[in-house]
Amino acid sequence: MTDVLAATLARIQPPDAQAAADAQARQAGLVKPAGALGVLEELSVRLAGIQRTCPPAVPVKPAVALFAADHGVLAQGVTPWPKDITAVMVEVFRDGGAAINALSRACGADVVVVDIGIDGDVAEGTGEGALVLGRKVRRGTADLAKGPAMTRAEALQALAVGIEVADRLVDEGADLLLTGDMGIGNTTPSAALVAALTDTSADVVTGRGTGIDDETLARKTAIVTAAVERVSGVDDVVDVLAEVGGLEHAGLAGLVLGGAARGVPVVLDGVIAGAAALVAQRLAPASVDHCIAGHRSVEPGHVAALGALGLRPLMDLDLRLGEGSGAALAVPLVQAAARVLGEMATLASVMGGQDA
Repeated sequence: MTDVLAATLARIQPPDAQAAADAQARQAGLVKPAGALGVLEELSVRLAGIQRTCPPAVPVKPAVALFAADHGVLAQGVTPWPKDITAVMVEVFRDGGAAINALSRACGADVVVVDIGIDGDVAEGTGEGALVLGRKVRRGTADLAKGPAMTRAEALQALAVGIEVADRLVDEGADLLLTGDMGIGNTTPSAALVAALTDTSADVVTGRGTGIDDETLARKTAIVTAAVERVSGVDDVVDVLAEVGGLEHAGLAGLVLGGAARGVPVVLDGVIAGAAALVAQRLAPASVDHCIAGHRSVEPGHVAALGALGLRPLMDLDLRLGEGSGAALAVPLVQAAARVLGEMATLASVMGGQDA
């Protein structure tokens, strides 16, 4: 285990129980029926515990960390899209023309794209829509249908990249981290990770990704099944990640760990983020207590991942784009939850007593 990862794991603490209890008590005293704001109430309590204060501060500087990488399993025909699209989309992100750029502008989030494993050359630098960082571990993974996707050392390096990005963003003032991803073919390793880490059958968690036909889905499911069989009985989650995961999964897992270590909430996007969070959960169970599920993807593996993570999604909009789109859409809900707890009057204050 790298020194960076070990030091990060040592800093992760569970959310503050007293702050959460205070938030729960304050919710009970607000001018509304108990439970009337549903999931927003639960979210406000979660935020108080993560921030270790009640009421929690309203997040005002969200940042999307979008990890981009390619996948060797593409050679097996798991998607009709060519791998070149990954690098092309990075330029779209940089120029500000992708969905995540539009949604980030809507919620006031910065976008940082991390080339953690694109099979091609991508220049660093800032554009109108995003900052692009070069942190390439290798040029795409190997074909997981034929053997390990990467080495253990590479998986550890990619985890450290995610931690570095989390630290950088928090140091620059980010108070809410959003997960993003880009990688043609990345739902295949996502399904493999989810199946392996939740002990769920491959045919249950393998989905259609970008909209593949029945024949391609059957081939994809068979590949996931075989990959999961290879890691059956493997207890070390880093070894599982190296065998069947992707570089963006490792980077996102590192981001979750880094955010948790800094006490900053992490809003998860879809199935790629869910698979990555399962890796983080195995490394540091308390890290998931710092996560918020932005939405529920139509990818079946995401349902299994959320169940294992114990996270309730804030939205269900039939999204399956990735990029961090669902996480960005969830930002106003996170902000609203904090505002409700901090800004609503209490029954005691309106009835003439002292405000709680």
